[in-house]
Amino acid sequence: MAKKKIDVEDLQKNVKESAQRIWLAGLGALATAEEEGGKLFKNLVKKGEAYESKAKGKLEGLRDQVGDVAGKARQGATGAWGKVEDAWDDKVAGTLRKIGVPSRDEISNLTRRVEELTALVESKARRKRPVPRKKATPTRRTR
Repeated sequence: MAKKKIDVEDLQKNVKESAQRIWLAGLGALATAEEEGGKLFKNLVKKGEAYESKAKGKLEGLRDQVGDVAGKARQGATGAWGKVEDAWDDKVAGTLRKIGVPSRDEISNLTRRVEELTALVESKARRKRPVPRKKATPTRRTR
């Protein structure tokens, strides 16, 4: 029995020593983290700064690409809108023609033609008008 008692005591002693070592290892890890934490933080800041400058360069490149794509899209939309406007104008003009509304060019041509005809009529009328003759005034006879 003495042997069993010694074994239990040895086991308890070993467990106690192992627990103490684990506790000390934890304290050592905490102390190391405190000491190395400042260095680690500084290193992380340096890496973050380097990454930030790279990311800014990439971001500027992406912004330029987005600007180019937006410009092309704007041009395409403008061209498409112009086509829609032209088609709309053609449809409206066709409808107005169908209901008998003259176009601006037709009105302009008619106005010009009326002015030409008016000028022609006026010139012919001037030529045909008889020139009024002055009436002879009777001479007075003296007595």
